[in-house]
Amino acid sequence: MESAQPGARLRLIELTKRFGGVTAVDQLDLTVAAGTYFALLGPSGCGKTTTLRMVAGLEEPTRGRILLDEEEITELRPYRRPVNTVFQSYALFPHLDVFENVAFGLRRRGVPDVTEQVRAMLSLVQLDGYDRRRPAQLSGGQQQRVALARALVNRPRVLLLDEPLGALDLTLRRRMQLELKRIQTEVGITFVHVTHDQEEAMTLADTVAVMNNGRIEQLGTPAELYEFPATAFVATFLGRSNLLSGTVVGRDGDDVLVEAYGQRFSVPVIRARRTAGAVLLGIRPEKLRLVGTVDEVPAGHQAVAGIVTDAAYLGTSTQYLIRTGWGGEFSVFVAADGEARPVPVGATVVAHWHPRYAFLLDGGTPGGTPAVPVDPAGAVPANGVGPR
Repeated sequence: MESAQPGARLRLIELTKRFGGVTAVDQLDLTVAAGTYFALLGPSGCGKTTTLRMVAGLEEPTRGRILLDEEEITELRPYRRPVNTVFQSYALFPHLDVFENVAFGLRRRGVPDVTEQVRAMLSLVQLDGYDRRRPAQLSGGQQQRVALARALVNRPRVLLLDEPLGALDLTLRRRMQLELKRIQTEVGITFVHVTHDQEEAMTLADTVAVMNNGRIEQLGTPAELYEFPATAFVATFLGRSNLLSGTVVGRDGDDVLVEAYGQRFSVPVIRARRTAGAVLLGIRPEKLRLVGTVDEVPAGHQAVAGIVTDAAYLGTSTQYLIRTGWGGEFSVFVAADGEARPVPVGATVVAHWHPRYAFLLDGGTPGGTPAVPVDPAGAVPANGVGPR
């Protein structure tokens, strides 16, 4: 197979889409680097698919611009854009065999000899020998590979993937995640992948943009978003977080001091998105450890006491819910490493963490309300255990 045309840089400038009185996409500014795997992650209704459809030319923007490298494509008809789309439904032609499904776009463009290109693409997606099968004779994963080959054979500068793995079962989905990443690396085309699946975005993408209410809440590498979320929405949508509502009460060297429900905690200033006023102190469940008594909490750690109300074995870990004296619940993940003993429901425990794993977020909007609904799980009870 001859080398693919390099991927293009995609730029969205103040891209906006309104449906009547509803703003689906709100002045979106976004740059996707050429040749990268980019994921647009968010819940249903956040505007991610509408954004993808505007790039594909299937929706007309209310305002804004779309550029590939330095070429503006905002007004181009879909068939004139150097992009292709892979849908969740595969959208294969049932009356055509695999070869003809893949060759369809080439034949429409009047390419005289399609055999070599089609067979090269089938080899790329590991479907050698499936040329004459019909879509109905293929598994879901195989159909998705055909859809990929059909899109890639046209050598797009950008490949758009709209929830492409949503119809597959868990095992197939994970296998196809690896295949998608392999294919993107091999062909060098810019991939823009829309999904609501956090694991999928983090597994595949070089860069992830978390979208909410038509806007980008945060953009960065999967590790950056997970380890240091910018907003409460990102902290709770990308994985889980225990969030404590509190108030900054001062500084102690390189630490920000936070008071929450009568207790005082500290967070390194480099882990703080806000250093004054109302804040949310966050800690991921897997960063917590469980011990039986306060005396077992290591020096320098911070902790909260409570009672185990639920324990769920997940294979790689056990998830515990710890009800505090306040009445909220902490979520704690304990790795199934063969060393940790199971903790029974009803047991009194102490959950502790090192401050370097915590983070501080803005605790309210200009109107004074929380940025997202906060489960009082993070609220430290008056009789809880403060920092040590």
